[in-house]
Amino acid sequence: MKKTNFFKVLLAAAIFTSAAACNNNGASEEAAVAEKEPAVKVKVKQCFDREVEQIEVFTATVEPNVKNNIAPQQPNRIAAIYVEVGDQVRKGQVLAKMDAISLEQVKLKMNNDSLEFERITKLYEVGGVSKSNWDAMKLAYNISRAQFKNLMENTSLISPIDGVVTARNYDQGDMYSGAMPLFVVEQIRPVKLIVNVSEKLFTSIKKGMEVDVKLDVYGDEVFKGKVSLVYPTINAQTRTFPVEIKIDNANGRVRPGMFARATFAYGTANHMVVPDMAIIKLTGAGDRFVYVVEDGKVVFKKVELGRRLDTEYEIVSGLNSGDNVVVEGHARLTNGATVEVIQ
Repeated sequence: MKKTNFFKVLLAAAIFTSAAACNNNGASEEAAVAEKEPAVKVKVKQCFDREVEQIEVFTATVEPNVKNNIAPQQPNRIAAIYVEVGDQVRKGQVLAKMDAISLEQVKLKMNNDSLEFERITKLYEVGGVSKSNWDAMKLAYNISRAQFKNLMENTSLISPIDGVVTARNYDQGDMYSGAMPLFVVEQIRPVKLIVNVSEKLFTSIKKGMEVDVKLDVYGDEVFKGKVSLVYPTINAQTRTFPVEIKIDNANGRVRPGMFARATFAYGTANHMVVPDMAIIKLTGAGDRFVYVVEDGKVVFKKVELGRRLDTEYEIVSGLNSGDNVVVEGHARLTNGATVEVIQ
């Protein structure tokens, strides 16, 4: 019995020794593999601060410089129409004639009042009528003359501006009802934009500043504009203030209704930048990352980007000036990998 127990102890010791030897061999093999795994060769660039032009882009819809709704003051029949949509018109040009029957009636009354006022004036000068009678006749004549002038202006509808006819809502012979203007005339040389600018730029935007404007319809072509008006108050709900921009538009290519992007440049500031080749975007995610080399290893860091500057990006957060970021060799990297920096 004692011999049996003795052999069991010897067998257990042998198994333990064998297992320990196997474990030691496995650890040694892993260490050997780790020692043999080569460092990944990478190229790096250093983050640095530099002067960056400060710009902001705002969107707006092109508007006419002036827009006039043209219509008579009272309902009347349209006798003649002289212009169509798209016609260029000059200031003072007659656009339409309204029925003149009412005008003739008022003209006749004005002429009669004029003759009567002359007669009363002569009598008044020799004491034939009282001053109150003369004053009453003078008032009646002035009223009929004003009525004639008003009807005259509303019988011949004229354009108050140089512009283009952008709407005609009635036909010749129609009865003007007052529901819509007879014509819309817009001045499109120049045109304007009104953009809502963040209040943080209130002290930076000045009247006369040049603004680069791009229109979707013309791609990357730049149209030069200038700030013509900075509104003096800030909207408490949106924390923005309106800014008016005018574009000369001598050739008439910029039209009301076009979608525009206005770029303001308002000085420079020191900002950290990195090469665009350092930025990594993971598939299916909107975040951006870089590999930073620290003590021979790489650290995978999330960064917040600002604007793209040709072949560089502004860095808003996530890096420090002087950090070395990987610009070549990303494909074989993982967080914590050993690297060898090459030139």
